[in-house]
Amino acid sequence: MDYELMMNGNVKIGQKAPDFEAITTMGKVSLNDYKGKWLILFSHPGDFTPVCTTEMIAFTRANTYFKELNTELLGLSIDSNSSHLAWVYDIYCKTGIKVSFPIIADRNGEIARKYGMISSDISNTETVRNVFVIDDKGTIRTILIYPLNIGRFIPEIIRIVQALQMADCSNGSTAANWMPNQPVIVPAPQTFETLQARNAEIEKNRNGITWYLSFKEPPEKCIGEIE
Repeated sequence: MDYELMMNGNVKIGQKAPDFEAITTMGKVSLNDYKGKWLILFSHPGDFTPVCTTEMIAFTRANTYFKELNTELLGLSIDSNSSHLAWVYDIYCKTGIKVSFPIIADRNGEIARKYGMISSDISNTETVRNVFVIDDKGTIRTILIYPLNIGRFIPEIIRIVQALQMADCSNGSTAANWMPNQPVIVPAPQTFETLQARNAEIEKNRNGITWYLSFKEPPEKCIGEIE
């Protein structure tokens, strides 16, 4: 195990997600269990807390959309599995909503520290609201960090997965405020000859602004496809 990584949580976009095995509200899980699927690994400060409760409900309500994107949800906090179970049961009793994904009981904080989920400037034990988007090859693609008192906006997390999958599928990029079914950005030319050809294409098709910013229609089948 990389000691520096475990102590400092120095994970970065583009690196392989640190492996783990854990006890959850749905039994034992490991990162390897999600091979071939995208994974949203997210942490919350503690059970029986108001903001976290709204997030568990919101993630559960959105779980169908994540599954359509070949994406699974996995929560985490340093509370015990018994506490997690009591909390999700309380949510069920009060709302009728069954939390539909596992929650890791990271009692010793090993996974939280490995992923850098604890901010010592805020707390030595509570995890801040981290979100790690891990792709189907086990690579970290996006890292989001929210303060303790601000709930996550679930539609944006869904959009991030859609945008990443579209960028991979189309070999392109997505523009600011991109939404599904909108055009994607074509990679910029790398030679003067192709630059001239791109400008000619833009002049003909009206599909861009200049040689380094042009668009193409997205592939019809891309998001959520399982190879």
